Order: sequence, then C-alpha cells, then structure tokens
Amino acid sequence: MKLAIMQPYFLPYLGYFQLINAVDKFVIYDDVNYINKGWINRNAILAGGKAQLFSIPLKDASQNRLIRDIELSDDTVWKKKLLKSIRQSYQKAPYFEAVFPIIDRVINYEAKNISDLNRNGIFEVNNYLGIKTTVIVHSDIYQNTHLKAQNRILDICRQENARTYINPSGGMELYDRNVFEEAGIHLFFIKAGLPAYPQNSPEFIAGLSVTDVLMYNSIENIHIMLNAYELV
Repeated sequence: MKLAIMQPYFLPYLGYFQLINAVDKFVIYDDVNYINKGWINRNAILAGGKAQLFSIPLKDASQNRLIRDIELSDDTVWKKKLLKSIRQSYQKAPYFEAVFPIIDRVINYEAKNISDLNRNGIFEVNNYLGIKTTVIVHSDIYQNTHLKAQNRILDICRQENARTYINPSGGMELYDRNVFEEAGIHLFFIKAGLPAYPQNSPEFIAGLSVTDVLMYNSIENIHIMLNAYELV
C-alpha cells in the first residue's frame, strides 16, 4: 500500500493533487503546528495576467498552535471578496460554469476551523476529478502526538501497513531512506510536474491554486497532468 501525508492546504496547487493521486491512502496531517506565511490559509489565482495572492483570515494564528485548533475569523466578508475576485478573473475561462459552483461550495463551507475548510476543499476537488484515493484525517486516528518528525511518519506507515511512503521532494533532507528501508518501507520523493496550458496571461504562470487548473482544463486533460510527476 502506498501512503502520503501532508498538512491541509487551501485549494492547493496541482502538485498536491499529483501526490494524492499517486498513492492509495492520503493522510491529512492536521495535528502539527501551523505554518506562518505557508499555504494553509493562502494561495494565488491569476488576475490581470499576474499571480494574485489571497489570504483567509484566522483567529489567533500562531506557529505554537496546531492547525486543527485554529479557527476561521468571525468576519466572513473575505468569502464574498474572494468569490468576486475569482469570478472576475475566470468568468471567460472555458470551464468556469462547471467549476465556479465547486469553488463557491468550498469557500462557503461551514467549517469550524481552517483544517475543516481545507479538508472539504480537497474532497470537493477529488470528487470533481474522480480521484479515488482514500483521504483520512490524522487527528481522528493515530494517537501518536508524543512522536516527532520522521518517527511519527514511520509510526503512521506501520499503523497503515504501508510498504511505500511518498513525500514531496522538499522533504529530502528530513527523511533517511535507510531508516525507512530498515522498517520495511520504500521511501520515494515526488517531484511535481507543472505542464503549461493556455491561460489568460502573456506567459504561463505555474504553481497557482488548483482553481486555475480547473478553470482552464478539461477533466480528461487534468488526468494527464496528474501523472506528470517524477518519483526519485
């Protein structure tokens, strides 16, 4: 069984879904510390031919708190503003009519915290694309908060009887392949591929929220893109 583990990001870029699609089970790692200026409550869309960053307002966000414990702001004005920006930016995109209702549901989902909001967004995109990977939430299951870093990942792999663990390439310096092999687990790192596609932009801008990919590509084409990665 192939396993991957990642923090919950808000409508993350294509590479995140390449990772989900590459495994049998994907664990949303929600009981680790929040990352300031990361992708948990931020992302970017294409606006006026440029990448436009947006942020979801949170209550008392701190790197000393777990992602699952950080609530959304009581001020929901951001939802209308973000939806307006997305509508204005993508209303002429070829798949706007099919995709905008999905993005609307994601943004207006009644979430208790940022983890709930992001988890639902991941489910919505998976459902639209027909990604069959089992997605579960870490804090619901494993009871291993006493473990840290690599040891915690290894424990999850053992509990799931995973024989292959795939991690984003950014973690190559964090995990020891020999330690995983000694535990009977094959460790691989995924290098995301971000194929160019027609955008409303003078030059292709890669790595935007999956929203951009969905707006400009058919489901069939996205499935081809989901396999445009390399395992090392």
